[in-house]
Amino acid sequence: MPISKKLQLDDEQIEEILRTQWNCRIATIGPGSRINVTPMWFGWAGGRVYIYGRGQKVVNIRRQPECTIIVDRNEKFPELQAIMMQGQAHILESTDAEADDPLLAEARIHMGQKYNGGHGQVKVDEPPPNSATARGRNGRWMVFVPDRQVTWDNFKLQGL
Repeated sequence: MPISKKLQLDDEQIEEILRTQWNCRIATIGPGSRINVTPMWFGWAGGRVYIYGRGQKVVNIRRQPECTIIVDRNEKFPELQAIMMQGQAHILESTDAEADDPLLAEARIHMGQKYNGGHGQVKVDEPPPNSATARGRNGRWMVFVPDRQVTWDNFKLQGL
């Protein structure tokens, strides 16, 4: 059953959630068609999700680019707000591919600002952009391009 349009987040809410929430959950197809869901830090730029990671997620996307990402906030059901995006991801396989991506620099800046002071680090006035880059076999940027989006705002349930 589809989610009622009356429960959808508006564009400003969507942008605010994607700019401020620390974690997304990315679901990829793993070995043997098993679903692999992983919480990740992410950047948001130009309607795309940028994730730097390594290991199985990267391997999964190389093999099967279709995936789903969800970003949500609030833990109690009556306050839950979420954005679920379905689409495809691709891997930036080299520093040259990173340099050629027109939005990666913006995503790096966004991540530097959003996670400033994270991991117990001291928060600074002018945080540097995220500097992660292609390394090893599977340390890579994943670029997710959504083609379908579903949102919900459970605060609106009270009015129905």
